[in-house]
Amino acid sequence: MSIRFSVASPDGTAVRRLIRLGSKKGSMNGISERLDGIRKRVEAACARAGRDAAEVSLLAVAKTFGPDEVREAADCGLTVIGESRIQEARQKIPLCPGHLQWHMVGHVQRNKVRDVAQLFSMVHSVDSWKLLEAVNGACQDAGRVMPVCLEVNVSGERSKFGLAPEEVPAVLEPCGSLANVEVVGLMTIPPFTEDPEDARPFFRRLRGLRDEWRDRHGLPLRELSMGMSHDFEAAVEEGATWIRVGTLLFGERPRKPKDPDDVPPEDEAARGQETI
Repeated sequence: MSIRFSVASPDGTAVRRLIRLGSKKGSMNGISERLDGIRKRVEAACARAGRDAAEVSLLAVAKTFGPDEVREAADCGLTVIGESRIQEARQKIPLCPGHLQWHMVGHVQRNKVRDVAQLFSMVHSVDSWKLLEAVNGACQDAGRVMPVCLEVNVSGERSKFGLAPEEVPAVLEPCGSLANVEVVGLMTIPPFTEDPEDARPFFRRLRGLRDEWRDRHGLPLRELSMGMSHDFEAAVEEGATWIRVGTLLFGERPRKPKDPDDVPPEDEAARGQETI
């Protein structure tokens, strides 16, 4: 049994704060043990759903943690790192092992797409046609093709980023004309509730929309990026191929300082980012 793995980085800290945050004692055993527990839970969820656990990738979200934690996670076999803020990625990536790949999982501003094209190997959070065009242009300049997921606001919450479901076909239809991005799937963040089962209908809806749009537009849309520390088992049972797990792997997050890439705090909380 194999599970694809990934890691995501902190939010808007200075380099020296990154180093300080990454100096906790005894975290290696904790990360290793928690990773083993997550693997077992993924395997069990896959068994319940009749899936192969090798279909599921774990994106370990290390925001507000430093390079030392990322390095330790890499020592446990994680090779793909997720990041939610551009400034943090610029500071952190040079301090981390060079073999790691990085995925962008947070909101992307169009004026930051050149950094996205230079820093990341995949974007999970494209939430408009204009952003998709901008990423395509930046990747064209960089001489590369970027796989992306479209973020879909399945819940309809006004505080969340993402395309409304009825807006997605208008993005999928012309996306084949963009030579430097490949829409490989969809991402969503359900409303946060105490009961993880409450998230299941939103995961199921995204999978159903993916199946419908895949047939209609002739796109593979093989990736479903959904599920976080609180609700990833329900997401796996509903077809997730990427789960975004942070606190369950790294522990409670240090309080993060203000970052210019941040969305307003009330929006961040509503998006469920603090539960990744």
